[in-house]
Amino acid sequence: METRIEHNDRGCSRGVSSLKRVLVTGGAGFLGSFVVEKLHQRDWVREVFVPRSHEYDLREKEAVIRMYEDTRPDIVIHLAGIVGGIGANRDRPGQFFYDNLMMGVQTMHYAYLYGVEKFVAIGTVCAYPKFTPVPFKEEHLWEGYPEETNAPYGLAKKMLLVQAQAYRQQYGFNTIYLLPVNLYGPRDNFDLDTSHVIPALIRKFIDAQERAKIEPSYVPTVTIWGDGSPTREFLYVEDCAEAIVLATEYYNKPDPVNIGAGFEISIKDLAELIAKLTGFSGEIIWDTSKPNGQPRRCLNTERAEREFGFKAKVGFEEGLHRTIEWYQAFRQQLYTEERKQCVVPS
Repeated sequence: METRIEHNDRGCSRGVSSLKRVLVTGGAGFLGSFVVEKLHQRDWVREVFVPRSHEYDLREKEAVIRMYEDTRPDIVIHLAGIVGGIGANRDRPGQFFYDNLMMGVQTMHYAYLYGVEKFVAIGTVCAYPKFTPVPFKEEHLWEGYPEETNAPYGLAKKMLLVQAQAYRQQYGFNTIYLLPVNLYGPRDNFDLDTSHVIPALIRKFIDAQERAKIEPSYVPTVTIWGDGSPTREFLYVEDCAEAIVLATEYYNKPDPVNIGAGFEISIKDLAELIAKLTGFSGEIIWDTSKPNGQPRRCLNTERAEREFGFKAKVGFEEGLHRTIEWYQAFRQQLYTEERKQCVVPS
């Protein structure tokens, strides 16, 4: 192993006692942008660095080393990753496994070598076994294989927990591991090829309604994968960002921690709720030839509340209202950006 570069002061104690330089991989993304905003509000943060993927490809060792040479952070929050819904995971399992594994393992390894005081690794609810008892408790994490369509992604992220605990045991490296549920909120990804269920449904319902206004003969219909029976838990993105910053400040133990809202809703009920909130009055078609995904997801969040005082604040319908309003405000801008990406140079 390469020689480790030591900092003068080691470790984040209970609460951060001095000004820190914080690096947030994925800090320009959906969740990351809110984490960065929260960090700027904390009086213990001196600077926040957001490495961009076109400058630092975290799959490449040399780029990771250069990132640490350029930024010299005290704390790293690793949010960067390749993510998507069931379709994207099913179509690109190899990429989802390799890219997420390489980014995570190398970013943590060189954080240790460069004397970083604390590393915050962000896992995923997809790491849990397919048939985990509800609500999911952290001790259930190793009691089975993840749901098949999400397994490559979930296992790649799960390896960060193995690495974190191994580096803590052997090197005394202060690394924590957080497990957020499915997120939603403003600035989410509304691309139907790669989005998760809430932004996909919002877009489908609103687009169908808008098309019906232009084409009087069109009967608005929305097709949804599966039969609607699986349940999911959803956490508003700003709540998740607050949880991550609280854990960065106060949590320093090897045990993984669930980050969630503590409730579940079926996909069928979710679709009907979003249809109501968007004013959709057409037909919903369930495509049962497509996979359902994991049967149920709902986290036990007692550890997060006990260890660093996190409890979700934004109600589900309120969060959906904010998300729908954001999409309606930026809908045309998003379409313009999508069209630009589809243009093939001559």
